[in-house]
Amino acid sequence: MIIAAPAVQAQIKDAADKGGDDPSFLAFSAGYHDVHDNHDAFEGRIEYRHGEKFWIFKPVVGVLATHDEAVMGYAGVLVDIYFGRRWVLTPAFTPGLYRKGDGKNLGGTVEFKSQIELSYRFDNRSRLGLGVSHISNASIYDSNPGTETVFLTYALPLGGPR
Repeated sequence: MIIAAPAVQAQIKDAADKGGDDPSFLAFSAGYHDVHDNHDAFEGRIEYRHGEKFWIFKPVVGVLATHDEAVMGYAGVLVDIYFGRRWVLTPAFTPGLYRKGDGKNLGGTVEFKSQIELSYRFDNRSRLGLGVSHISNASIYDSNPGTETVFLTYALPLGGPR
């Protein structure tokens, strides 16, 4: 039993090194909105990414805005998939409310944002990542043009590791 204790401690430390103890994050993103169409714009985002897991999911809430006054507030879930200690793949799904401003008409107010992001994780647990997102209304309205954004994210850890 005394011999097994160091082995168990090593497994716990290995899980922590792979990101199992990551804190909540405040994530800042900037990107190129509507890359496949003619309503291209600069997009900025801010998100709160909660550190607690509910099964494999972590809650996320955020807001995005474009320079042509389109705005979307959203809330949903993400999953952090760790590749060793440094690399994190983060798919997310976040329904929300959209206002087009002078931007692209996405067909209605209720929209769904899906995204995937690949990040490098630094020693202090902050992350720098590159991602792609898609917003559409899943054909709940007559028009469903959708839009894609390519973005860069810096995620700042809050409160240190748990």
